[in-house]
Amino acid sequence: MSTATAQRPSGTQTNWIVPLSVLIVGSFMSVLDTSIVNVAIPRMQVDLNASTDDIEWVVTGYTLALGVIVPLTGWLGLRIGQTRLYLLAMIGFALASALCGLAWDLDTMIIFRVVQAIPGGVLPVVTLIILYQIVPREKIGTAMGIYGLGIVVAPAVGPTLGGFLVEYVDWRLIFFINVPIGIVGTTLAIVVFPRIHPTTWPRFDFGGFVTIAYGLFAMLLAFSEGEDWGWTGYRILGLFVSGAFSLALFVIIELEVDTPLLDLRIFSSPAYTQSLLLLGIGVTGLFSALYFLPQYLQRVQGLQELDSGLVLVPGALVLVVLMPIAGRIYDKIGPRYPIAIGMAIMGYGSYLLAQMTPTTPRIDIEMWLAIRNVGIGLSMMPIITAGVSSLPPALTAAGSAMNNVMQRVASSVAVAVFGSMNTSQGAQLMADRSLLVGSGAQTPPAIAAAESQGPAGLTGMYTELSKAVTTQTYANAFYVVALMCAGGVLLGLTMRSGKARNSGVKAHVEV
Repeated sequence: MSTATAQRPSGTQTNWIVPLSVLIVGSFMSVLDTSIVNVAIPRMQVDLNASTDDIEWVVTGYTLALGVIVPLTGWLGLRIGQTRLYLLAMIGFALASALCGLAWDLDTMIIFRVVQAIPGGVLPVVTLIILYQIVPREKIGTAMGIYGLGIVVAPAVGPTLGGFLVEYVDWRLIFFINVPIGIVGTTLAIVVFPRIHPTTWPRFDFGGFVTIAYGLFAMLLAFSEGEDWGWTGYRILGLFVSGAFSLALFVIIELEVDTPLLDLRIFSSPAYTQSLLLLGIGVTGLFSALYFLPQYLQRVQGLQELDSGLVLVPGALVLVVLMPIAGRIYDKIGPRYPIAIGMAIMGYGSYLLAQMTPTTPRIDIEMWLAIRNVGIGLSMMPIITAGVSSLPPALTAAGSAMNNVMQRVASSVAVAVFGSMNTSQGAQLMADRSLLVGSGAQTPPAIAAAESQGPAGLTGMYTELSKAVTTQTYANAFYVVALMCAGGVLLGLTMRSGKARNSGVKAHVEV
């Protein structure tokens, strides 16, 4: 791996704004796909004649492939050049999306989704690497605030856009819509991106790739299928053990080879390590709401796909407004207080969501989610920016790749663990409440009234009980997130305060 000397653009220049706007197109398109597809799963199941367990592999296959390809992105950028890699990823994502829209059965859909994940995993990593090469150091916070619109807002608007397309047009359009976006994004990138060419051809770290690819594959598969296969079953335990062993072997290999796939020197920076932990908390909080709130709104309150997605819109608008502001705040005062205050607000918003009931008004859910998103918008970009900015430019690629690994793992673990917790808690709560109903010598008036109405009355009572139990399990998940955010506040207070030091020396950037 080699570096070439390049002058960072001056802080008075604004020639980075246009390329940054183009970068947002790529990151938005790839991240949007991770949430928009979830809304279409029920309709896809019917059209593709698939079982409930099998259709989940449309999402699981994509997630597993992402875990494999993300660590490879840094090496690919050094091998063929960051600009060329971005162009190839944009074209590949558009073509793979078209194939997904043309899928004629479940098998082809899963195959095309795995193919789509290859450029989909490359795009978020390479966009962040290019961003750090074209933006002046003193403007990183502002740039990351704008860039964050693609990372954080995309998952928030995905359910709304997906709900509209599925309900009123056709679910295949959620894939076809990427084709014109990809063409426009590729054309603009060719025009405005700097030509960054490789100067060397680094050797491929085959051992490191195999070990981290299998380790992440095994862990993500275990978390994705743990509920269905049984968390204590031999398959899940075998995946956890073999995955942990493979990741440990990866660490040993990376410390010995001359050209590591992921340079583990990134963890010698305390600020980066802290930011990675904070990123895990933030992503867990973000995806817990994106996953559970639409289910609560549809299963408990009976809303349709589009209506449940519209409930998320006010919160998404908060992110649109706040992300660029948070970047400017970071540039002026550093990451400590935006992160600590943001985590505190996100924890408070999560606590408010934990108070929801089956009859909570829609406006309350929207307001609580908006409060929560104030915290996410205030803290998320300072978390990422503070971590990567603490690394020397030669380690930016490794830091960006590891950030994306954390985002994928944290989102998958959040959905899997909270989903499993909800299932087990739901069964326990139903059993407990059923025992309470039949334990007293005197039948409660509500039960007596339901019994007097015959089967219809008992069915209605069971439905209401199910809604109450389901709501309680979702509320418990938000309590956990609130506690995690409390830990995030303490961790955020250990981050630096004040403007980043800029030595004014020429920077070395990867080409």
